[in-house]
Amino acid sequence: MTSLNDDWMGRLAPHPPKRPAPSASKAGRNLPQAIATAVILLAIVWASLFLWSEGFLFLVIAFLVVGLWEAAGAFSARQVYIPLAPLWIGSIAMAVSTWLWEDAGLLISFFIASLAVVALRVRRADMWARRDAAAAMFALAWIGLLGGFSLLLAQLPNGPWAVVTFVVLPVANDTGGYFAGILAGRHPIAPTISPKKSWEGFAGSVVLATAVGVVCSHFALDIDFWWGFVLGIACAIGATCGDLAESLLKRDLGVKDMGSIFPGHGGVLDRVDSILVCAPIVYLILLLAM
Repeated sequence: MTSLNDDWMGRLAPHPPKRPAPSASKAGRNLPQAIATAVILLAIVWASLFLWSEGFLFLVIAFLVVGLWEAAGAFSARQVYIPLAPLWIGSIAMAVSTWLWEDAGLLISFFIASLAVVALRVRRADMWARRDAAAAMFALAWIGLLGGFSLLLAQLPNGPWAVVTFVVLPVANDTGGYFAGILAGRHPIAPTISPKKSWEGFAGSVVLATAVGVVCSHFALDIDFWWGFVLGIACAIGATCGDLAESLLKRDLGVKDMGSIFPGHGGVLDRVDSILVCAPIVYLILLLAM
């Protein structure tokens, strides 16, 4: 099999993340450090939205680039090498197209980037080409396409507050689930995938996400308050599914975290797993509500 060093498209991939220890869990993270990191990240997002609107585009591009870099490193743990440089170019083109031409720009650029990424990998015609191309398509859809919806949210009426709502809803989901799970968690949702995630924690996620959704709907988005219930429940379901999906992916790849760029949080993908899934959900709901 072609090694990573022999494949120019994979040379920039990071070293595979460490495999998980049997006792690894989110509850074992450094909580004060994680909170401090989260506050700093939220402040950066707020500044990019309200102080310099184009700054949000560059922030999203930075997250896409780092997220794809982390994905390449995680996949390499299973000797799956995705064409990182074309993925970067394609994702940046998708972000810029979305900023300029909204949903049509996102869909058309995703289609073109997908064809280009697959063609560049498959043309090598080695026995692993189709496997690597499929992994690259997954990474492009998961990170590039879903991430593009955050830019669509920024272009809605009252766009900056729409993005704030989209960001704080998954945060509320994680916070409510964390504390409800610690206090009352007894029945795991998927013990073989994420043993610490319980149905009691999910109930806490729904309660806090719904409360935040109602507040954002009434005070920030100027839409009927009952849309907050729709946002909260939909995001709690979407964020939980996104978190479980990434946990399943990491378990299959044999890694604990997708990266280590954020102290107390792991990598970019460890922080935006639920946010990425919530982006199209919030966008579609707000399209109906506004």
